[in-house]
Amino acid sequence: MRGGPNELLKLSHKKQFVSRNFHHFLAVSTLTANALTIRASRVKLRPLSTTPFAGVVSCLTMRTVFWDFESHELKMIDQRRLPGSLEVVSFRTHADVAEAIRSMTVRGAPAIGVAAAFGLALAANESRAQATAMLLSDLETAARTLKASRPTAINLAWAVDNVMRIAYSVSGSIEELRIAVLNEAQRMADEDVEINQRMGQHGAALIDDGDTIIHHCNTGALAVVDWGTALGVIRTAHGQGKRVHVLVDETRPRLQGARLTAWELEQYGISYEIISDNMAGFFLSRGQVQKVLFGADRIAANGDVANKIGTYMLALAAHDNRVPVYSVAPTSSIDLLLKDGSQIPIEERDPDEVLGLQFHGERVAPVNAKARNPAFDVTPNRLITAIVTENGIVRPPFDVNLRKIAGEGFVPAQGDHKGRPYKEK
Repeated sequence: MRGGPNELLKLSHKKQFVSRNFHHFLAVSTLTANALTIRASRVKLRPLSTTPFAGVVSCLTMRTVFWDFESHELKMIDQRRLPGSLEVVSFRTHADVAEAIRSMTVRGAPAIGVAAAFGLALAANESRAQATAMLLSDLETAARTLKASRPTAINLAWAVDNVMRIAYSVSGSIEELRIAVLNEAQRMADEDVEINQRMGQHGAALIDDGDTIIHHCNTGALAVVDWGTALGVIRTAHGQGKRVHVLVDETRPRLQGARLTAWELEQYGISYEIISDNMAGFFLSRGQVQKVLFGADRIAANGDVANKIGTYMLALAAHDNRVPVYSVAPTSSIDLLLKDGSQIPIEERDPDEVLGLQFHGERVAPVNAKARNPAFDVTPNRLITAIVTENGIVRPPFDVNLRKIAGEGFVPAQGDHKGRPYKEK
Protein backbone atom coordinates (compact mmCIF):
# COMPACT_ATOMS: atom_id res chain seq x y z
CA MET A 1 0.00 0.00 0.00
CA ARG A 2 1.36 3.39 -0.96
CA GLY A 3 1.01 6.51 1.13
CA GLY A 4 1.62 7.44 4.74
CA PRO A 5 0.81 5.13 7.63
CA ASN A 6 -2.13 7.19 8.74
CA GLU A 7 -4.02 6.72 5.49
CA LEU A 8 -5.09 3.33 6.81
CA LEU A 9 -6.49 4.19 10.20
CA LYS A 10 -7.54 7.78 10.85
CA LEU A 11 -9.05 7.80 14.27
CA SER A 12 -10.46 10.71 16.21
CA HIS A 13 -10.85 8.98 19.56
CA LYS A 14 -8.48 7.35 22.04
CA LYS A 15 -9.92 3.91 21.23
CA GLN A 16 -11.87 2.40 18.37
CA PHE A 17 -13.50 -0.97 18.78
CA VAL A 18 -14.54 -3.71 16.38
CA SER A 19 -16.87 -6.28 17.89
CA ARG A 20 -17.72 -9.75 16.62
CA ASN A 21 -20.84 -8.27 15.09
CA PHE A 22 -20.61 -8.15 11.31
CA HIS A 23 -21.95 -4.59 11.22
CA HIS A 24 -19.31 -3.00 13.47
CA PHE A 25 -16.11 -2.19 11.64
CA LEU A 26 -13.13 0.07 12.22
CA ALA A 27 -13.88 3.49 10.76
CA VAL A 28 -12.65 3.67 7.16
CA SER A 29 -14.67 6.51 5.68
CA THR A 30 -11.59 8.66 5.06
CA LEU A 31 -9.53 5.96 3.37
CA THR A 32 -8.29 5.90 -0.18
CA ALA A 33 -9.59 3.37 -2.69
CA ASN A 34 -6.58 1.12 -2.09
CA ALA A 35 -7.14 0.79 1.66
CA LEU A 36 -9.12 -2.02 3.23
CA THR A 37 -11.30 -2.65 6.22
CA ILE A 38 -9.81 -4.86 8.93
CA ARG A 39 -12.50 -7.43 9.50
CA ALA A 40 -13.73 -9.32 12.52
CA SER A 41 -12.48 -12.90 12.44
CA ARG A 42 -15.76 -14.73 12.93
CA VAL A 43 -17.37 -13.43 9.76
CA LYS A 44 -16.56 -14.86 6.35
CA LEU A 45 -16.17 -11.93 3.99
CA ARG A 46 -15.16 -11.72 0.37
CA PRO A 47 -11.51 -10.59 0.16
CA LEU A 48 -10.91 -7.21 -1.43
CA SER A 49 -7.94 -6.39 -3.63
CA THR A 50 -5.30 -3.70 -3.37
CA THR A 51 -2.64 -2.46 -5.75
CA PRO A 52 -0.49 -5.44 -6.75
CA PHE A 53 3.05 -5.64 -5.36
CA ALA A 54 5.45 -7.29 -7.82
CA GLY A 55 2.63 -9.35 -9.31
CA VAL A 56 1.11 -10.23 -5.93
CA VAL A 57 -2.42 -9.08 -5.14
CA SER A 58 -2.88 -8.42 -1.43
CA CYS A 59 -6.22 -9.17 0.20
CA LEU A 60 -5.65 -7.14 3.36
CA THR A 61 -3.55 -4.13 4.20
CA MET A 62 -3.11 -2.82 7.71
CA ARG A 63 -0.49 -1.20 9.87
CA THR A 64 -0.05 -2.63 13.32
CA VAL A 65 1.94 0.36 14.60
CA PHE A 66 1.49 3.89 13.28
CA TRP A 67 1.90 7.54 14.21
CA ASP A 68 -1.10 9.85 14.20
CA PHE A 69 0.23 13.18 12.95
CA GLU A 70 -2.96 14.99 13.92
CA SER A 71 -3.06 13.97 17.58
CA HIS A 72 0.72 13.40 17.92
CA GLU A 73 0.07 9.97 19.40
CA LEU A 74 1.34 6.48 18.72
CA LYS A 75 -1.45 4.07 17.86
CA MET A 76 -1.28 0.30 17.87
CA ILE A 77 -3.58 -2.69 17.51
CA ASP A 78 -4.10 -4.30 20.93
CA GLN A 79 -3.17 -7.88 20.08
CA ARG A 80 -4.38 -9.23 23.42
CA ARG A 81 -7.97 -8.69 22.26
CA LEU A 82 -7.87 -10.63 18.98
CA PRO A 83 -9.63 -12.54 17.56
CA GLY A 84 -12.74 -11.64 19.54
CA SER A 85 -12.41 -7.91 18.98
CA LEU A 86 -10.16 -5.42 17.26
CA GLU A 87 -9.14 -2.43 19.33
CA VAL A 88 -6.72 0.35 18.42
CA VAL A 89 -5.18 2.05 21.43
CA SER A 90 -3.33 5.37 21.70
CA PHE A 91 -0.13 6.17 23.57
CA ARG A 92 1.21 9.53 24.72
CA THR A 93 4.23 8.52 26.82
CA HIS A 94 7.27 6.32 26.28
CA ALA A 95 6.61 4.58 29.61
CA ASP A 96 3.21 3.47 28.34
CA VAL A 97 4.84 2.14 25.18
CA ALA A 98 7.35 0.17 27.25
CA GLU A 99 4.50 -1.33 29.26
CA ALA A 100 2.63 -2.17 26.03
CA ILE A 101 5.72 -4.07 24.85
CA ARG A 102 6.04 -5.89 28.20
CA SER A 103 2.36 -6.81 28.31
CA MET A 104 2.39 -7.89 24.65
CA THR A 105 -0.22 -5.35 23.62
CA VAL A 106 2.22 -5.14 20.73
CA ARG A 107 4.42 -8.14 19.94
CA GLY A 108 6.64 -9.49 17.20
CA ALA A 109 10.30 -8.49 16.97
CA PRO A 110 9.99 -5.96 14.10
CA ALA A 111 6.78 -4.45 15.52
CA ILE A 112 8.21 -3.85 18.98
CA GLY A 113 11.32 -2.31 17.44
CA VAL A 114 9.29 0.26 15.54
CA ALA A 115 7.02 0.81 18.55
CA ALA A 116 10.10 1.60 20.65
CA ALA A 117 11.36 4.00 17.99
CA PHE A 118 8.07 5.88 18.13
CA GLY A 119 8.32 5.67 21.92
CA LEU A 120 11.41 7.84 21.67
CA ALA A 121 9.44 10.32 19.58
CA LEU A 122 6.91 10.45 22.41
CA ALA A 123 9.75 10.92 24.92
CA ALA A 124 11.02 13.87 22.88
CA ASN A 125 7.56 15.43 23.04
CA GLU A 126 7.26 14.71 26.78
CA SER A 127 10.55 16.36 27.65
CA ARG A 128 10.50 19.84 29.21
CA ALA A 129 14.14 20.39 28.28
CA GLN A 130 15.20 23.89 27.30
CA ALA A 131 18.45 22.81 25.64
CA THR A 132 19.39 20.02 23.26
CA ALA A 133 21.80 18.47 25.79
CA MET A 134 18.99 18.16 28.31
CA LEU A 135 16.68 16.67 25.69
CA LEU A 136 19.32 14.12 24.72
CA SER A 137 19.68 13.17 28.38
CA ASP A 138 15.91 12.64 28.61
CA LEU A 139 16.04 10.51 25.47
CA GLU A 140 18.84 8.41 26.96
CA THR A 141 16.66 7.71 29.99
CA ALA A 142 13.72 6.76 27.78
CA ALA A 143 15.98 4.57 25.65
CA ARG A 144 17.03 2.55 28.69
CA THR A 145 13.41 2.10 29.74
CA LEU A 146 12.33 0.93 26.31
CA LYS A 147 15.27 -1.42 25.81
CA ALA A 148 14.60 -3.08 29.17
CA SER A 149 10.98 -3.91 28.29
CA ARG A 150 11.83 -7.23 26.57
CA PRO A 151 15.36 -8.70 26.38
CA THR A 152 15.37 -11.39 23.69
CA ALA A 153 14.39 -9.68 20.42
CA ILE A 154 17.42 -7.78 19.15
CA ASN A 155 15.25 -5.57 16.91
CA LEU A 156 14.13 -3.61 19.96
CA ALA A 157 17.60 -2.49 21.03
CA TRP A 158 18.65 -2.08 17.39
CA ALA A 159 15.78 0.29 16.66
CA VAL A 160 16.35 2.37 19.80
CA ASP A 161 20.08 2.65 19.08
CA ASN A 162 19.42 3.72 15.49
CA VAL A 163 17.13 6.52 16.60
CA MET A 164 19.60 7.64 19.27
CA ARG A 165 22.42 7.72 16.74
CA ILE A 166 20.32 10.03 14.58
CA ALA A 167 19.47 12.15 17.62
CA TYR A 168 23.13 12.72 18.44
CA SER A 169 23.87 13.69 14.84
CA VAL A 170 21.47 16.67 14.97
CA SER A 171 23.23 20.01 15.45
CA GLY A 172 20.15 22.24 15.30
CA SER A 173 17.46 23.37 17.72
CA ILE A 174 15.39 21.33 20.17
CA GLU A 175 12.49 21.35 17.74
CA GLU A 176 14.73 20.11 14.92
CA LEU A 177 15.89 17.31 17.22
CA ARG A 178 12.29 16.30 17.97
CA ILE A 179 11.48 16.30 14.26
CA ALA A 180 14.57 14.23 13.46
CA VAL A 181 13.62 11.58 16.03
CA LEU A 182 10.08 11.28 14.68
CA ASN A 183 11.28 11.24 11.08
CA GLU A 184 13.69 8.38 11.83
CA ALA A 185 10.97 6.37 13.56
CA GLN A 186 8.66 6.93 10.59
CA ARG A 187 11.41 6.00 8.15
CA MET A 188 11.95 2.74 10.02
CA ALA A 189 8.23 1.99 9.92
CA ASP A 190 8.04 2.56 6.19
CA GLU A 191 11.23 0.58 5.61
CA ASP A 192 9.85 -2.34 7.60
CA VAL A 193 6.99 -2.73 5.12
CA GLU A 194 9.35 -2.72 2.16
CA ILE A 195 11.73 -5.16 3.87
CA ASN A 196 8.90 -7.58 4.61
CA GLN A 197 7.70 -7.53 1.03
CA ARG A 198 11.22 -8.26 -0.20
CA MET A 199 11.47 -11.19 2.21
CA GLY A 200 8.13 -12.41 0.92
CA GLN A 201 9.41 -12.43 -2.64
CA HIS A 202 12.61 -14.30 -1.75
CA GLY A 203 10.84 -16.81 0.46
CA ALA A 204 7.95 -17.49 -1.92
CA ALA A 205 10.46 -19.02 -4.33
CA LEU A 206 10.88 -21.83 -1.79
CA ILE A 207 7.16 -22.62 -1.73
CA ASP A 208 5.71 -25.05 -4.26
CA ASP A 209 2.15 -25.22 -5.50
CA GLY A 210 0.21 -27.61 -3.27
CA ASP A 211 2.51 -27.34 -0.25
CA THR A 212 1.26 -27.95 3.28
CA ILE A 213 3.26 -25.80 5.69
CA ILE A 214 3.53 -25.89 9.47
CA HIS A 215 3.79 -22.36 10.82
CA HIS A 216 4.72 -21.53 14.42
CA CYS A 217 3.56 -18.52 16.45
CA ASN A 218 2.45 -15.39 14.55
CA THR A 219 4.71 -13.79 11.98
CA GLY A 220 2.17 -11.94 9.87
CA ALA A 221 1.21 -8.29 9.59
CA LEU A 222 0.46 -8.24 13.32
CA ALA A 223 4.09 -9.07 14.16
CA VAL A 224 5.53 -6.28 12.03
CA VAL A 225 4.39 -2.91 10.74
CA ASP A 226 2.76 -4.56 7.73
CA TRP A 227 2.89 -7.72 5.57
CA GLY A 228 4.84 -10.19 7.74
CA THR A 229 7.97 -12.34 7.82
CA ALA A 230 7.33 -16.11 7.64
CA LEU A 231 3.60 -15.60 7.20
CA GLY A 232 4.45 -12.88 4.70
CA VAL A 233 6.21 -15.57 2.63
CA ILE A 234 3.06 -17.71 2.71
CA ARG A 235 0.94 -14.67 1.91
CA THR A 236 3.15 -13.82 -1.08
CA ALA A 237 3.07 -17.38 -2.41
CA HIS A 238 -0.72 -17.40 -2.07
CA GLY A 239 -0.92 -14.10 -3.94
CA GLN A 240 1.16 -15.62 -6.75
CA GLY A 241 -1.55 -18.23 -7.22
CA LYS A 242 0.16 -21.09 -5.41
CA ARG A 243 -2.24 -23.37 -3.53
CA VAL A 244 -0.96 -23.64 0.01
CA HIS A 245 -2.45 -25.09 3.17
CA VAL A 246 -1.19 -24.05 6.60
CA LEU A 247 -1.14 -26.16 9.75
CA VAL A 248 -1.15 -23.49 12.44
CA ASP A 249 0.60 -24.40 15.68
CA GLU A 250 -1.47 -23.13 18.61
CA THR A 251 1.78 -21.84 20.13
CA ARG A 252 1.23 -22.21 23.83
CA PRO A 253 0.93 -20.71 26.33
CA ARG A 254 -0.29 -17.41 24.80
CA LEU A 255 -1.74 -19.11 21.71
CA GLN A 256 -0.47 -16.60 19.16
CA GLY A 257 -0.99 -19.15 16.42
CA ALA A 258 -4.57 -20.05 17.28
CA ARG A 259 -5.55 -16.45 18.07
CA LEU A 260 -3.56 -14.31 15.64
CA THR A 261 -2.22 -16.38 12.77
CA ALA A 262 -5.56 -18.12 12.22
CA TRP A 263 -7.28 -14.72 12.27
CA GLU A 264 -4.89 -13.33 9.69
CA LEU A 265 -5.19 -16.36 7.42
CA GLU A 266 -8.96 -15.93 7.42
CA GLN A 267 -8.53 -12.35 6.27
CA TYR A 268 -6.25 -13.44 3.43
CA GLY A 269 -8.45 -16.34 2.34
CA ILE A 270 -5.65 -18.88 2.86
CA SER A 271 -6.59 -22.46 3.76
CA TYR A 272 -5.58 -23.46 7.29
CA GLU A 273 -6.21 -25.79 10.21
CA ILE A 274 -5.15 -25.28 13.82
CA ILE A 275 -3.13 -28.02 15.51
CA SER A 276 -1.78 -28.21 19.04
CA ASP A 277 2.00 -27.85 19.20
CA ASN A 278 2.51 -31.52 20.09
CA MET A 279 0.71 -32.70 16.94
CA ALA A 280 3.41 -31.44 14.57
CA GLY A 281 5.49 -34.61 14.78
CA PHE A 282 2.51 -36.74 13.78
CA PHE A 283 1.86 -34.83 10.57
CA LEU A 284 5.56 -34.59 9.72
CA SER A 285 6.06 -38.33 10.20
CA ARG A 286 3.09 -39.12 7.95
CA GLY A 287 4.56 -37.15 5.05
CA GLN A 288 1.72 -34.65 5.18
CA VAL A 289 3.96 -31.57 5.53
CA GLN A 290 6.37 -30.22 2.92
CA LYS A 291 7.81 -27.16 4.69
CA VAL A 292 8.20 -25.68 8.19
CA LEU A 293 8.30 -21.88 8.53
CA PHE A 294 8.82 -19.59 11.51
CA GLY A 295 10.33 -16.22 12.28
CA ALA A 296 13.21 -15.20 14.56
CA ASP A 297 13.64 -12.88 17.51
CA ARG A 298 17.42 -13.05 17.39
CA ILE A 299 19.88 -14.92 15.18
CA ALA A 300 23.43 -15.49 16.44
CA ALA A 301 26.45 -15.16 14.17
CA ASN A 302 26.59 -18.93 13.66
CA GLY A 303 22.93 -19.18 12.57
CA ASP A 304 21.40 -20.38 15.85
CA VAL A 305 17.85 -18.98 15.98
CA ALA A 306 16.03 -17.77 19.08
CA ASN A 307 12.30 -17.83 18.46
CA LYS A 308 9.02 -18.43 20.26
CA ILE A 309 9.07 -21.35 22.68
CA GLY A 310 8.33 -24.62 20.89
CA THR A 311 10.32 -23.77 17.77
CA TYR A 312 13.21 -26.05 18.76
CA MET A 313 10.87 -29.01 19.29
CA LEU A 314 9.24 -28.38 15.90
CA ALA A 315 12.59 -28.10 14.11
CA LEU A 316 13.79 -31.36 15.67
CA ALA A 317 10.74 -33.22 14.42
CA ALA A 318 11.08 -31.71 10.96
CA HIS A 319 14.78 -32.54 10.77
CA ASP A 320 14.12 -36.14 11.80
CA ASN A 321 11.61 -36.43 8.95
CA ARG A 322 13.79 -34.63 6.38
CA VAL A 323 11.38 -31.71 6.01
CA PRO A 324 13.00 -28.34 5.17
CA VAL A 325 13.00 -25.76 7.98
CA TYR A 326 13.10 -22.05 7.11
CA SER A 327 13.51 -19.11 9.47
CA VAL A 328 12.35 -15.80 7.98
CA ALA A 329 13.70 -12.61 9.53
CA PRO A 330 15.11 -9.19 8.59
CA THR A 331 18.83 -8.57 8.90
CA SER A 332 18.05 -6.40 11.94
CA SER A 333 17.39 -9.69 13.78
CA ILE A 334 20.97 -10.87 13.19
CA ASP A 335 23.30 -10.27 16.13
CA LEU A 336 26.86 -10.68 14.89
CA LEU A 337 28.21 -9.95 18.37
CA LEU A 338 26.94 -13.27 19.70
CA LYS A 339 29.01 -16.26 18.67
CA ASP A 340 26.19 -18.74 19.15
CA GLY A 341 22.72 -19.15 20.59
CA SER A 342 23.90 -19.98 24.10
CA GLN A 343 24.65 -16.26 24.53
CA ILE A 344 21.13 -15.10 23.66
CA PRO A 345 19.21 -13.88 26.72
CA ILE A 346 15.95 -15.78 27.17
CA GLU A 347 13.01 -13.96 28.70
CA GLU A 348 11.13 -15.75 31.48
CA ARG A 349 7.57 -14.52 31.69
CA ASP A 350 4.92 -14.67 34.40
CA PRO A 351 3.98 -18.28 35.28
CA ASP A 352 0.34 -17.19 35.30
CA GLU A 353 0.46 -17.30 31.49
CA VAL A 354 0.80 -21.09 31.87
CA LEU A 355 -1.28 -21.60 34.99
CA GLY A 356 -4.13 -19.37 33.84
CA LEU A 357 -5.12 -21.57 30.90
CA GLN A 358 -8.70 -22.79 31.01
CA PHE A 359 -10.55 -25.72 29.41
CA HIS A 360 -14.30 -25.33 28.92
CA GLY A 361 -14.19 -22.39 31.29
CA GLU A 362 -12.42 -24.31 34.05
CA ARG A 363 -8.88 -23.74 35.27
CA VAL A 364 -6.56 -26.47 33.98
CA ALA A 365 -3.89 -26.52 36.71
CA PRO A 366 -4.42 -27.10 40.45
CA VAL A 367 -4.69 -23.88 42.43
CA ASN A 368 -1.35 -24.44 44.18
CA ALA A 369 0.54 -25.51 41.05
CA LYS A 370 3.78 -23.80 40.02
CA ALA A 371 5.06 -23.36 36.47
CA ARG A 372 8.04 -22.32 34.37
CA ASN A 373 7.53 -20.00 31.42
CA PRO A 374 10.51 -19.31 29.14
CA ALA A 375 9.16 -17.25 26.24
CA PHE A 376 11.76 -18.42 23.70
CA ASP A 377 14.05 -21.30 22.89
CA VAL A 378 17.08 -21.58 20.63
CA THR A 379 17.12 -23.79 17.55
CA PRO A 380 20.69 -24.84 16.65
CA ASN A 381 21.85 -24.03 13.15
CA ARG A 382 22.19 -27.71 12.20
CA LEU A 383 18.37 -27.92 12.15
CA ILE A 384 17.91 -24.87 9.91
CA THR A 385 17.77 -25.44 6.15
CA ALA A 386 18.00 -21.74 5.28
CA ILE A 387 17.35 -18.27 6.66
CA VAL A 388 15.31 -15.91 4.49
CA THR A 389 16.18 -12.20 4.74
CA GLU A 390 15.32 -9.10 2.73
CA ASN A 391 18.72 -9.41 1.03
CA GLY A 392 18.27 -12.99 -0.04
CA ILE A 393 18.28 -16.59 1.18
CA VAL A 394 21.16 -17.60 3.46
CA ARG A 395 22.29 -21.22 3.51
CA PRO A 396 25.05 -22.96 5.49
CA PRO A 397 27.77 -22.28 6.44
CA PHE A 398 25.84 -19.58 8.34
CA ASP A 399 28.86 -18.19 10.17
CA VAL A 400 30.26 -17.13 6.80
CA ASN A 401 27.14 -16.35 4.81
CA LEU A 402 25.24 -14.35 7.45
CA ARG A 403 28.05 -11.81 7.46
CA LYS A 404 27.88 -11.55 3.70
CA ILE A 405 24.13 -10.98 3.66
CA ALA A 406 24.04 -8.61 6.63
CA GLY A 407 27.19 -6.66 5.79
CA GLU A 408 30.56 -6.98 7.49
CA GLY A 409 30.11 -3.79 9.48
CA PHE A 410 26.57 -4.53 10.64
CA VAL A 411 26.60 -4.97 14.39
CA PRO A 412 23.15 -4.27 15.88
CA ALA A 413 22.46 -2.69 19.26
CA GLN A 414 26.02 -1.53 19.86
CA GLY A 415 25.87 2.21 19.17
CA ASP A 416 27.17 4.17 22.13
CA HIS A 417 24.42 6.79 21.68
CA LYS A 418 27.08 9.47 21.19
CA GLY A 419 27.03 9.51 17.42
CA ARG A 420 30.09 7.29 17.05
CA PRO A 421 29.89 4.41 14.57
CA TYR A 422 28.91 0.95 15.67
CA LYS A 423 31.84 -1.17 16.73
CA GLU A 424 33.17 -3.44 14.03
CA LYS A 425 33.78 -7.09 14.63
